Amino acid sequence: MTSGKRLFFLVILLVLVLYVMRVTAFSRVEATPLEKILVDTFATLEQVTTRLGRGVRDVITFPLSLVNASRRASELSEQVARLEGELHQAREFRLENERLKKLLDFKSGPAADSGLEVTAAAVIGRDPGNWFSTITINKGLAQGIKENMTVLTPRGLVGRVIATTDRTATVLLITDPRSAVSALVQDSRTPGMVEGTAGSAGSLRMIHIPNDMPVRPGQVVVTSGTKSIFTKGVPIGEITSVKRDPTGLFFEASVRPFVDFNRLEEVLVITGVRFPAL
Repeated sequence: MTSGKRLFFLVILLVLVLYVMRVTAFSRVEATPLEKILVDTFATLEQVTTRLGRGVRDVITFPLSLVNASRRASELSEQVARLEGELHQAREFRLENERLKKLLDFKSGPAADSGLEVTAAAVIGRDPGNWFSTITINKGLAQGIKENMTVLTPRGLVGRVIATTDRTATVLLITDPRSAVSALVQDSRTPGMVEGTAGSAGSLRMIHIPNDMPVRPGQVVVTSGTKSIFTKGVPIGEITSVKRDPTGLFFEASVRPFVDFNRLEEVLVITGVRFPAL
C-alpha cells in the first residue's frame, strides 16, 4: 500500500515537471497562471530571506562596529591631543624666537651703537619669597658675568647682578625696596633716585626730586650713571603721578617700569662698555 502511494506521488510529480517544461518552452512568451504564482511566491520568499539575512548580519556585526568605532574615536582623540600639543609647542618656539630676535636686534643695534658689550641669558629661577625681588639667570663667571653688572632688556632696566656661580647669577630687580638707581628725567634732566616700593606689585617711585625742578606725568626716566653702578642712559619707566614727599622738601613720583617683570624670560647683561676714541 505504501509503495503504491509513493509511486502515485512520483507520477504526479513527473507530470507536474513535464507540464512546467512544456509551458516554459522557449517559443512561449506569456507566463502561465501557475508560473506567475510560483514566481511571486519564490520572490516573496527571497525578499523575506534577504531581509532576515541582513538583520542577522547586522545583529552579529553591530557589537564589532561599536568596538571599532570606539577604537577609532580613541585614536582620533589621541591624534587631536598630539596635534594640539605640537601646535602649542610650535607657538612657544615662535614666541621664543621673536623674543630672541629682539634681543639680537638690540645687541647688534642700539647696544652696539652705544658701545655696550652684552651677553644674553635666560631666566631660570625666581625668589619664591618675593616675586619682584630677585631672579636667577643661566650665565655666570664662566661666561664673564660679575657682580654689579647691569641687567636689562630691549625695553629697559631690569636690575644688577648681586651674586654669581660658575654657571649662574642672581639679579636684584629694580622693583625690590633694597634697590636704588640714580636716575634723571630724560627731557628735563631732573635728577632723582628710583627705588622699589615695599608691598607693591612691581611698581617704582622716584624720590629726592628737587623742589625747583618739578616733573609731570608722561615723562621718561632713565639711569643717570652718576655715582652709580648702572650704565648711563638705560630707560627705566614713565612717570604716572607726582606729589610732595612727607617732608615737603622734595617731590616724589610714581614710575611705571617699561619692563614687564611678570613675563621676564630672557635678559641682557652689560659686560663692558667701549668708549669712542677721541
